Amino acid sequence: MSTWKQIAVLLLFTVAATGQWLHYKDPSVPRTTDGRPKLSARAPRTRDGKPDLSGVWHVQPTSLAELKRLFGDDVDDIQVPGMEADTISKYAINILLDLKPDENIVRPVAQEIMKARQSMALPSGACLPIGYPLDALVSEYTKIIQTPRLMAMMIENDSITRQIHLDGRALPRDPLPTWFGYSTGKWEGDTLVVETAGFNDKAWLDLAGHPRSEAMHLTERLRRPDFGHMEVVYTFEDPKMYTRPFSIQVTEELQPDSDVLEYVCAENEKDHAHEK
Repeated sequence: MSTWKQIAVLLLFTVAATGQWLHYKDPSVPRTTDGRPKLSARAPRTRDGKPDLSGVWHVQPTSLAELKRLFGDDVDDIQVPGMEADTISKYAINILLDLKPDENIVRPVAQEIMKARQSMALPSGACLPIGYPLDALVSEYTKIIQTPRLMAMMIENDSITRQIHLDGRALPRDPLPTWFGYSTGKWEGDTLVVETAGFNDKAWLDLAGHPRSEAMHLTERLRRPDFGHMEVVYTFEDPKMYTRPFSIQVTEELQPDSDVLEYVCAENEKDHAHEK
């Protein structure tokens, strides 16, 4: 299945931005004299002095011109109003985009999985989760709720709340593999470092079909330099699929005066009735 078809399938199962709760003016949002959110304002802090990462976030998208340069002119052949191709990060298409052209870190077993996936649809096509962190790289919203001992990430498209424990506990030693794994976090200065393990091997890392195994360990470093932006570095370690760890860096943009909505995939899925 070509890249642009995978994008189309993915976006068809993604909540449209026009459905957001757009008319509530959050009194905690700093504003300019004309009433617009001041995204360059100082980042907020919690009562205990930690950076407050709370809010509704959306990945900073890659421009359509850049997507076409990287992946070809057909990247936007199919468009869904409100969920166009240029609302996603380039890393959603290829998580290994930053590697040198002659560098190959994909093990043969992973290459075979990718080859098989060329004729397959994403798990989301069967109303299964997109998976993390692909969820955070596409056209959807994530709401963070932060407390001193627990952070919750409400992922709109999968209607799943991801828990990040901040109470000092260790990762489970022999976890039951899950779509989103098990996460713990700790502060290193103003950066929240999140460690996640216990993933299953069902989700795709990107639209190209790069796989993950149950051995994958994900490290995220989250830093909020100002009110409207959050820098996120993802580091992937999966020795069964890749010969070395690799990282990507994205910026999340705050969506002020907005919210996430309930999304139930089966209410939107139309293909099953046409299957033979």
